[in-house]
Amino acid sequence: MNIQLVPLHYVYLAFIVLIIAVMIRRRDTTIICVAGIMTIGLLATESLTGSVSGIFNSFIYAVKELISTIFIISIIVAMSRVLIRTGINEVMVAPLTRFIRSPQVAFWGIGLIMMVVSFFFWPSPAVALVGAVLLPVAVRVGLPPIGAAIAMNLFGHGIALSGDFIIQGAPKLTADAAGLPVSSVITASIPLVIVMGAISTITAFWMLRKEMQANHTNTLRNPVTGEMYVNPTASTSAPEATTPSIEQQPLPSIWKRVFAILIPLLFAVDVILMFVLNLQGGDATALIGGTAVLILIAVTLVAHRHTGPEETTSYLIEGFQFGFKVFGPVIPIAAFFYLGDSAITELFNNPLPDGSHGIVNDLGVALAGLVPLNDSIGAITLTLTGAVTGMDGSGFSGISLVGSIATMFADTASSAATLTALGQVAAIWVGGGTLIPWALIPAAAICGVSPFELARRNLKPVLLGLTVTTIVAIFLL
Repeated sequence: MNIQLVPLHYVYLAFIVLIIAVMIRRRDTTIICVAGIMTIGLLATESLTGSVSGIFNSFIYAVKELISTIFIISIIVAMSRVLIRTGINEVMVAPLTRFIRSPQVAFWGIGLIMMVVSFFFWPSPAVALVGAVLLPVAVRVGLPPIGAAIAMNLFGHGIALSGDFIIQGAPKLTADAAGLPVSSVITASIPLVIVMGAISTITAFWMLRKEMQANHTNTLRNPVTGEMYVNPTASTSAPEATTPSIEQQPLPSIWKRVFAILIPLLFAVDVILMFVLNLQGGDATALIGGTAVLILIAVTLVAHRHTGPEETTSYLIEGFQFGFKVFGPVIPIAAFFYLGDSAITELFNNPLPDGSHGIVNDLGVALAGLVPLNDSIGAITLTLTGAVTGMDGSGFSGISLVGSIATMFADTASSAATLTALGQVAAIWVGGGTLIPWALIPAAAICGVSPFELARRNLKPVLLGLTVTTIVAIFLL
């Protein structure tokens, strides 16, 4: 599989390295991303006006790709605001506090529930469901919002999506490209998904617990709700938690109890409908978003009565202000990385050579072509190739490529299945929503944390997990 690399490939790679270096230093990458877009546009169009126009057009492209995620986050936040102001959330989560009594239980409980739901509906709708119901409980018992985001992220966008044992979208793509039965790739992926999931989640939990124990300030604020909570592992001399900073809207107790029962029932009906109607991905997210809008309207009309219509609009405005505020810093970097996939063809009239599958995928093929053909080197190459192709933030766009490359290194069907599964795991863990900031926005936004901070927190656990998983794959070959 020969791929011709042109200056566009090398310039794009140079900017990737620069962006990663800037991220590691925890500096803003917007200017670097804009410079990268402009440089690529200049090479692609050989026109200054085309290059400058490409900046704006790439932003529009990124927004179009992210708009459904922006909307579901905004609507869930708007609904959460009215539930907090009316006190319904207090009544709704009260039964769960009997089971979730510590940050440790909250972390693993949220993670496991997220994983199970994600197996059936994929992580995006699962984030909305799990976050809306369990985040207030986790915060109440002392799990920082960043901890809840890590749990939802690693278990959902990591373990569940990389295995994809139920929906089987990922293994079908990789298996078809490798010319293997889907069942063989799924079987080969089971030990790799288990190892990857165990190493990354245990490492992340250990790092989080160590940080919580070292934290001497026990009063922290959830940026989504404004609610203050106590970290029970911190010093007992610190001040007690305060009430939420969001202005309260009185609501009779009977209505609180009615909505506290009705809201979980409505979301449970959504889950049933997802099964019955086989709704997945975007369709499942849309059902949850529509339900959240109806809940928002109903609660607002009951709580605010005569001013209900106006207040409904106010809550939606708050939600969308939050959504675009969170996504604002992400759009430039997403715009740059989307150029690594299909965006460059749409925005700059396909400046790549014939046979190209996009800048990122071309770089992955070129990487595979630089190493010897044997199982051990093949495992390392498939991990690196999967990680590189995942850098466009999709996770799925490059997994067909890793299936094709796996056949180049394999000498038996069994080793081909293992290598294919390894590339799939690497691509989805990196690009599907644990390391690329805009890909993990759903979990970050629901929990009210920075997606860049969440990516930074995930970096060490995920890299360690990929290293150990690659070693295990070598022994399985």
